[in-house]
Amino acid sequence: MIIINYIDPGTGSMLFTIFIGIVTSLLFLWKKLVIKLKFMLYGGRAEATEERYPYVIFSENKRYWNVFRSVCREFEKREIPVEYLTESEDDPAFSENFKYVHCRFIGENNKAYARLNLLNADVLLSTTPGLDVYQWKRSQNVGWYVHIFHTIDEACVYRMFGMDYYDAILLTGAFQEKYIRKLEQLRGLPSKELPVVGSTYMDELKEKLEQAQAKGQTGKEDKTKTVLLAPSWGESSIFARYGEKILRALTATGYQIIVRPHPQSVTSEKEILEPLQKEFPDSEQLSWNYDNNNFEVLRKADVLISDFSGVVFDYALAFGKPVIYADTSFDPAPYDAAWIEEPLWRFEVLKEFGTLLTEDDFPNMKGLIDKLLKSDQKKDAIDRVRAESWQYIGESAARTVDYMVKKRQDLLAERA
Repeated sequence: MIIINYIDPGTGSMLFTIFIGIVTSLLFLWKKLVIKLKFMLYGGRAEATEERYPYVIFSENKRYWNVFRSVCREFEKREIPVEYLTESEDDPAFSENFKYVHCRFIGENNKAYARLNLLNADVLLSTTPGLDVYQWKRSQNVGWYVHIFHTIDEACVYRMFGMDYYDAILLTGAFQEKYIRKLEQLRGLPSKELPVVGSTYMDELKEKLEQAQAKGQTGKEDKTKTVLLAPSWGESSIFARYGEKILRALTATGYQIIVRPHPQSVTSEKEILEPLQKEFPDSEQLSWNYDNNNFEVLRKADVLISDFSGVVFDYALAFGKPVIYADTSFDPAPYDAAWIEEPLWRFEVLKEFGTLLTEDDFPNMKGLIDKLLKSDQKKDAIDRVRAESWQYIGESAARTVDYMVKKRQDLLAERA
């Protein structure tokens, strides 16, 4: 008789997390034992061989360089050493001529987390959610973990418990605080520090746009209108809900269509993307875009169609162009938003500066787009949302480094 044991994906993930936690703990204990032995053998001089970094930036992918670039340059300008640890061997950071920013490739996935879990540092900055939830564990030798957003949102549309175990979260606008405090209250978590610093990512977009405009670059090679379809991923996304229907409606407009799937969709939703790419291959009218940086496609597009993705804020607030958001009946179940009873901020403000798209609108997609392109009635709403959600425009990198430097000073004073 053959017995087959089946472990469902959720249980498997949990067992793997427990395994990683045990291995990490054993590695940490072994490392501490080695340090103590060195200390005994060499008369107390071994502690000096264990380098402690004052500041660390961790990037899980090269696509987040647009978040960290200005922060690294601010450290460089102040001549403050910082370790930039990345999971991308071809991270754009390596092409910079830094003296004080030390860029290091630390491997991918579990190899990177094994390094991070034993890290020795005062202050660490990262965009990566899920600290102390899955493979990435808090190191006992890191004094302070700081989260920085890679987009503008209400801070509760990460996967469950995404930011719970950070010590501080750098806000793009004061509106985000109430959502974080609500989650802390519901989960019995200690209060995090929540300084408002603005958005390094949005400042980067603004700077690039101004530079392009100064050179007279429009991003348009012809007068044909271009529609950018850039959805999020997951069960509530455009592709999961509408699939080929929305692509068929868009190609029927006769406009140029750029389709830019979410990066996570590329790895997690191949069963959705591959059939769509086969049915709607690259052509003179339609192209699939996977560029590491989305600046060029945002600049080229005349209108954006998305869902609950944060790209709607990149496009509307930085470029001031019209947004169409699809009604995908957002399901908050996998996200921190499931704990929030009130309507999410993004859907409330989207009603102000965006135009709703339902499946009933698909037959008249061209008419909807044409009407939107001829109107500028959403400008005041865009200005109001920008003021609320993107504070300290142009100052975010300096304010981020200010916070990290001050926090390290506080930690050193506590240890003295």
